[in-house]
Amino acid sequence: MCIHSIIDSIGFALSIALSLGFASAGTIKVPLKKIPDDEMVSMIVARSKALEDHHASLLRGGERDMKSSGIRLYEEVEENPENIIIKDYQNAQYYGNVEIGSPPQTFRVIFDTGSSNLWVPQVGCQHCGNKFVGAKMKFDPKTSSSFSEDGSPFDIVYGSGPVSGVFGEDTVTLADDIVVKNQKFGLIHDAGGLGFAYTMGKFDGILGLAFDTISISGVETPMQNAFAQGTLDQNVFAFYLGDNQDGELTIGGVDDSKYVGDFNKVDLLEATYWEIAVDYVNVGGRMITSDTTAIVDSGTSFITGPEKVITDLAKSVGAKAAPTGQFFMDCSKIKDMPDVTFDIAGHDYTLEGKDMVIESQGYCILAMMVLDIPHGPKWILGDVFMRKYYTMFDMENKQVGFAKLHR
Repeated sequence: MCIHSIIDSIGFALSIALSLGFASAGTIKVPLKKIPDDEMVSMIVARSKALEDHHASLLRGGERDMKSSGIRLYEEVEENPENIIIKDYQNAQYYGNVEIGSPPQTFRVIFDTGSSNLWVPQVGCQHCGNKFVGAKMKFDPKTSSSFSEDGSPFDIVYGSGPVSGVFGEDTVTLADDIVVKNQKFGLIHDAGGLGFAYTMGKFDGILGLAFDTISISGVETPMQNAFAQGTLDQNVFAFYLGDNQDGELTIGGVDDSKYVGDFNKVDLLEATYWEIAVDYVNVGGRMITSDTTAIVDSGTSFITGPEKVITDLAKSVGAKAAPTGQFFMDCSKIKDMPDVTFDIAGHDYTLEGKDMVIESQGYCILAMMVLDIPHGPKWILGDVFMRKYYTMFDMENKQVGFAKLHR
């Protein structure tokens, strides 16, 4: 997945010889593993079939209310300062490692520009997988000499239900040698709200890369703490997301080998999410919306947008909606798909049909989904968009930058 209530998902790193008090030079690179397309498609197909069977059984029993059947991406909840509504993580594809504690315990996390907290499951966590299905690494406070109890509540409300635990504090190590001291993070006691997506996902937790203005309890993010503690030359990070291969997160700057030309930099609307203005969206040479907004979100695999726009595009290529919210389409129609162009700060960013479809095992899934967020951004530019353009996030200057990939 705040708004003060949406979002969340992918994280970061940095620091060498922190105990000696000097900052690292250059940039640090964090390898990002990509879940293969065939695994992702298998997961979506399996969940779609399960939901279809579940819905059919409800209809046979006379129950026709989709909301009561739980087939929704989001639920409305009462907003309060301790809760954040964040997106379903079923689509998260890229993850990397982070270490917590002394000696370090290693976790696979989604480095997420759409959220602002670090959390991992704690030993004893309910609905956190088992040794047979969806096993997760779990943090054991008793084995860490640097752990400090906090005990204040850590609660997140997902569309499918709550995820809860408490705050703790410990040393967080990123990219092997970036040491962030006294970092507050969530220790999850019950991850039931994540449901199937978490059980089948390859990640243990989330490391948020948005601003602490939207973090639970206003806790400073690991990235902001790393910079404040002098472990970063620049408060900047950048994503290279591999197309059918692993990616890379660079912290403390950018990787010059990953792009060509200059960055087109865009000011944020505010320092909360990485939200920017979009001048217009063009589909097949026709402008379908203008003066809109988007969040650039590494934790969302697909592009999400307004219902009418996405459904019209899906219909134009004969795509059919599944209970999971994805659209399945005939693979032979990919070549007929219209280009989708986002004009941002006077620059066009175009996605072709092949950029917007995940193809595996004879299935083709449109990598765009419907998501209408009341009083929030109209679009989420997720991994589908970021795979096409090298993307820089500048926390100090509150800007996002896009550059052409070096192929």
